Amino acid sequence: MHTDTTTSHRSFSGANGDVEHFLSITAPGALVFEEQLAFVHARYSEALKELGLNPDSVIFKRIFLSDPINQAEKLYASPLYKESKQNPVAVSVVRQPPMPYAKVALIAYLIESAAPVVKKRVSPHHLLIEKNGLRYLWSTRLCSGARAATSSEELQTREVFGDLTGMLKHYGSTLKDHCVRTWLYIKDVDVFYRGMVKSRRDLFTDEGLTEKTHWIASTGIEGACDHQFDLVLMDAYSILNLDPAQMTYLNDFDYLSPTFDYQVTFERGTRIAYADRAHHFISGTASIDNRGNTLHLGDVMRQLERALVNIDVLLKSGGATIDDMMYMIVYLRDAADYERVFAYLRERFPDMPMVIVEAPVCRPEWLIEIEGIAAAKHDAPNLPAF
Repeated sequence: MHTDTTTSHRSFSGANGDVEHFLSITAPGALVFEEQLAFVHARYSEALKELGLNPDSVIFKRIFLSDPINQAEKLYASPLYKESKQNPVAVSVVRQPPMPYAKVALIAYLIESAAPVVKKRVSPHHLLIEKNGLRYLWSTRLCSGARAATSSEELQTREVFGDLTGMLKHYGSTLKDHCVRTWLYIKDVDVFYRGMVKSRRDLFTDEGLTEKTHWIASTGIEGACDHQFDLVLMDAYSILNLDPAQMTYLNDFDYLSPTFDYQVTFERGTRIAYADRAHHFISGTASIDNRGNTLHLGDVMRQLERALVNIDVLLKSGGATIDDMMYMIVYLRDAADYERVFAYLRERFPDMPMVIVEAPVCRPEWLIEIEGIAAAKHDAPNLPAF
């Protein structure tokens, strides 16, 4: 598929022949919002045709908006968002202005499979996927729908996790054993992040997640939904009948400290292995050393380079490398850094699906953070098929 400055694609094919596709599309900034929506949808439809993919193959979309309070109504009425009963899709919508000047950007995940992929909408915010005997739960747009400014970030964190744990319990699953990845978006992260961290830590203790067990791969970043008073928004990915042998954790303590050293509770990365492939979920990763210190204060390019080194060593701990990344989401504190960061990343990863957004990281001195998913070949016939 053709790759240009607005649209990129990368795919992974395992030994069983199933192909996973990742797309990124960013609208041109010169268009009005409705035109940008139409542009992204048109490019998305063109990409599916070029790749020979059925529209039913889409599993997940994340739509980045610059101002969802004013844009959401038009988005929800658009074909980019709408789903049919026959083709439900897990759709995440988050306020993180796409760069350089766009109002809309998209990351999409699709599966091309000879085996049946059954999708079932089990609630407005949860999509169940069944494939080769495994059940996957994609949870999106979890928020409290707060109606007043008196609702705290601590309470809202409890509420969004309560939504997720309740659905997991319905299927006989738990946060501890079956949730693989979360994305937490915090309004005004410089102010409200600490309250979310404390509430999550307490909740994890209740759920049996401690520094002696494991955490969940996660990104905690500035972002918001389309509700004025919501402070916390969450997406999550779980595997309901996950074999414990499939899940391991990515670490390299020569480069990065355990997160609990500075009182946060997430895994740097989580690896899910199948018979023919392994997925590596890289949490939001910044310029940090093995003592938890920020490196290269005030220098976004050196912070970018260190973040990439950290991602690479995490992936190598699980048998992959940074070249196996299927997409990247890049978070920048300062929009003025976009041109240099984009030029560097596009030269190094010319065909990488990538969305760069304005989204301050949880430490004010972190100028950039990167997350994504890598896929690598794996040969373990004893493990479940993807």
